[in-house]
This record gives sequence, structure tokens and C-alpha cells, in this order.
Amino acid sequence: MAHDIKINLLPWREELREQKKQEFLQVTVAVLALAGLIIFGVDRFYNSAIDHQQARNDFLNNEIKVLDERISEIKLLQQKRNELLSRMRVIQELQGNRPIIVRVFDELARQLAPRIFFTDLTMVGTTLSIAGIAESNNRISNQLRNFSESEWFESPNVTAIKASPQNGPQASQFTLTVSQTTPKKDEEAI
Repeated sequence: MAHDIKINLLPWREELREQKKQEFLQVTVAVLALAGLIIFGVDRFYNSAIDHQQARNDFLNNEIKVLDERISEIKLLQQKRNELLSRMRVIQELQGNRPIIVRVFDELARQLAPRIFFTDLTMVGTTLSIAGIAESNNRISNQLRNFSESEWFESPNVTAIKASPQNGPQASQFTLTVSQTTPKKDEEAI
């Protein structure tokens, strides 16, 4: 009888192996699911961080464009301001020189030597070129002395003298240059 009894332990082992296999698969699936969730969470975190940074970059780029436009407007305004200032300077110089020009002509009349006639006046900068006719060469010398003594003129210089018998026996045509200066304020008031 001992021979008839057969003990089969294989199904129990097989069931245990199957149960362990099922547990392993469940743990593997759970680990894979957890890893997938972690990867998905990390991906979402980094994508949201990238999106947030991209939004910040877009905001900064838009603000930079606005500032660039403002800078160009400021440059245009500065250019217009400089143009206006230069125009104002020119106008002020013209307004400031107006009495000086009148004073120069007045001084020319005061310093005109007797028997001298000016026929042409040209002013370039502060240099005044004068052409005229004199009764004699002595009159031209007197005219140069008058310019030398004037506070409004300096450096008189004769550039040409030529006889002019149609204007008189000793008459001469002359050309001279003189530099216009402005006397000091205290001398101008006198």
C-alpha cells in the first residue's frame, strides 16, 4: 500500500510560483506606473517652467520693443531740440549783432577822413573790405590813422592804390581792409 500513495506537491509549488509571478508583475506594473507618473510629472514641471520662462522672455521682448520706440522718439526729440537751439542761437546772434552792425556803420561815418569817398563796402566775417576814391594819398594815410585810433576797427591795411585822374589831378582809387572788433562793455558805454 505504500506504493499506491502518491503525493503531488507540484500544484502547490506551481500555485506559489504563479502567485509570486503575479505579485512580481503587479509590483513591476506598479513601479512602471509610478515611474511613468514621475516622468510625466517631471515633464509637466519642466514644460511649465519652460512655458513660464518663454512667457517672461516674450514680455521682456515686448518691453524692449516699447523702450526702443521710446528711445527713438527721444532721439528725434533731442535732434529737434538741438535744431531749435541752433536756430535760437542764430536768431540771438542776429539780434545781438544788429546793434553792432549799426554801430559799425556809424563808426565808419565818424572815422571817414575829409575828401575820402567810399564806393564799395564788403564784409566777410569780421574783415571789412573798402574801396573808394581819395583826393590824395595823404588822405588815404589819414583814413588809415582814423581806423587805427577807432575802438571798433583794427589792423587797417591798404591793398591797392591806383591813380584816378578823372576824379582830380592827385586823386587815387584805393582798396583797403580793416578788421571789425567790439570794444569792451565799459568802453562801449562811454
